[in-house]
Amino acid sequence: MRFPICLRLIVLASVFWAAALACAEDTYRVVHTYPHDATAFTQGLVYVDGHLYESTGLKGHSTLRMEDVETGRILKLLELPDKYFGEGLTNWGNTLVQLTWQAHTALVYDRTTFQFLRSLNYQGEGWGLTQDGRNLILSDGTSTLRFLDPMNFREVRHIVVKDHGRPITQLNELEYIHGEIYSNIWHSDRIARISPATGNVLGWIDLHGLLPDSERSTPEAVLNGIAYDAAHDRLFVTGKLWPKLFEIKVVPAKARMVPVQQPH
Repeated sequence: MRFPICLRLIVLASVFWAAALACAEDTYRVVHTYPHDATAFTQGLVYVDGHLYESTGLKGHSTLRMEDVETGRILKLLELPDKYFGEGLTNWGNTLVQLTWQAHTALVYDRTTFQFLRSLNYQGEGWGLTQDGRNLILSDGTSTLRFLDPMNFREVRHIVVKDHGRPITQLNELEYIHGEIYSNIWHSDRIARISPATGNVLGWIDLHGLLPDSERSTPEAVLNGIAYDAAHDRLFVTGKLWPKLFEIKVVPAKARMVPVQQPH
């Protein structure tokens, strides 16, 4: 069967433009490199009012920290009880909220003094945590992100994260930036940019080569840690057991032309 010439032209144009607009992943440019505690099993990272706050994991070694970005110096440190494996971290008002991995418990502290204020319970595992000004947003290693009431951790809603219909699992450390959720993917050097409304992946940031394998002490020294300084538009990333913290600029991908086979 032969298509009318006008229909053939429309089909050909559609195929051509779909291929022409295929985009590579965003990449990065390093702006500054700062020292970071290479013994810190980084699970959560947030920048607030001039300081970096970090949650580290591993039972018996989990901590909450306030750090100086420029020097990497630890300004304040709280060791968690041995029963807790520290996970995601975010700020809420004058408090810090820290997840634990399998204890189903969130720990709330005064941000200035690190005084423990209260605990909140949740179902499932705790991985990453951020907030959008209305709700806390929690990842648990699945493709689902849950939006929680910060006062009682009651689930308000949830989204399933998908890229072209394919569920994306292993969502880990989170950061809310410019109306999007940035998420580390565990054991990956990529960050997903996620729509908080639909769960659709809006794009990917490829951070391969940021810290060479030769500087990673174990296979678990993976990318994990995103913090954003909104006042100065600075994006920080690091990883578990990484000796460095990086300030980066995202370099947007350019549309690339993909050869298209002409229809016969």
